[in-house]
Amino acid sequence: MATLLLVHAHPDDESISTGGVMMKAKAHGHRVVLITATRGEVGEIYNMDEAASRPRLGEIRTQELKAACEILGVDRQEFLGYRDSGMVDTADNKDPRSFHQAKLEEAAGKLAVFLREERPDVVVTYAEDGVYGHPDHIKAHYVTNAALDLVEREGAPVKKLYFTAIPRSGMEEFMKQMPEEARRMQNPNMRFAGTPDELVTTRVDVHAYVDRKRQSFAAHVSQNDPNSFFATMQSQIYELVFGTEYFQLARGTPGSSLPEDDLFAGVG
Repeated sequence: MATLLLVHAHPDDESISTGGVMMKAKAHGHRVVLITATRGEVGEIYNMDEAASRPRLGEIRTQELKAACEILGVDRQEFLGYRDSGMVDTADNKDPRSFHQAKLEEAAGKLAVFLREERPDVVVTYAEDGVYGHPDHIKAHYVTNAALDLVEREGAPVKKLYFTAIPRSGMEEFMKQMPEEARRMQNPNMRFAGTPDELVTTRVDVHAYVDRKRQSFAAHVSQNDPNSFFATMQSQIYELVFGTEYFQLARGTPGSSLPEDDLFAGVG
């Protein structure tokens, strides 16, 4: 049995970009560990009363994450203990309790504790652009790499590190297919450039898990806009969009010819 450890920024991130590989790893007998940097206190609120939910959104999202983890087959979930940083140039982003403001060495030290305990074979986090520029995603990239450097100096290097990826060509095509109304509603602070296709090393078929992947995201009730393009997407289209998960191998050696079809390829 090998161990997959994922470092995500907020509750629900795990379901969107890595839900399939988490369930596949579990189905193949591997251990799945999820480390979440924040409790998502600054997230949007849907399907709930804003005034009543905002003060306790971190608690609400913690329970939602617990429900999602049960669907995904997570063996262990832990928080790094930081506050959601929100977007750039907001008061939340400047909050000293935020993940964005945390000292790199301190945050890496916290993550390294879990790395030492779990000795994962495969680690997954974000590339340096944070997928769409969110400060917490970018911070997770640097914290994860710093923590891996730390345990490597201690003689326990990880076999593989992957960054989640969205092929740029696929992103461009998806944006063309997205309804005009949905494009207009996009947050201007979110920059979905996608990963250059030549950097995508790994494509994992997760069609067998798409329905449960959608269920795991639905468990994050507060984050599901009932009128969004994703919520109303037909099952066939959803499967086409989310039936493959893409990654960039950042540390370690490919376990097969490229593109790999499994995060555990070559992991003995």
